[in-house]
Amino acid sequence: MSARWNRRLADGLTVGRAVIGLPLILALIANQTLLAWCLLLIGGLSDAADGWLARRAGGGSVWGARLDPLTDKILISAPLLWLGATGSLPLWAIWLLLARELLISGWRAGQGSGGPASWGGKAKTILQFVALLLLLWPFPLGAGPLQGLGWLLFWPSLLLALSSAWGYLRQA
Repeated sequence: MSARWNRRLADGLTVGRAVIGLPLILALIANQTLLAWCLLLIGGLSDAADGWLARRAGGGSVWGARLDPLTDKILISAPLLWLGATGSLPLWAIWLLLARELLISGWRAGQGSGGPASWGGKAKTILQFVALLLLLWPFPLGAGPLQGLGWLLFWPSLLLALSSAWGYLRQA
């Protein structure tokens, strides 16, 4: 495949991930946890795939670099807000995380290249996806321990979010 094709496919996966956000929150509201979990898993896998395709192409498009972090915010914010509404996570922690995301999204918008993600930012996103997948675990087998592990992983993801934000802002 050509570099151009890889970039287009990566951008298409990014757009698809943005579209998943609404059905994900609707599935959560309708208590369709298996569907919500599958949508979140697909979203997380598409995030990894579009990054791989962009690197394979020698770098993604500027458009994709700007859109990718925003689609991650949509995909992660939907279950976070639902988990906060159900009392599974404290609202203050979710609002702190969302404030960080808005701050860094604003900083990235001012960057010509879309502000490439730091290793800390990437690690934060991966840890958030894993924590959310465990918190939303829809299967009876292992539900309690796995959801408990998701709750425990949420806290280091919050710390990574705040420390990576500090790293981005130091660059500014």
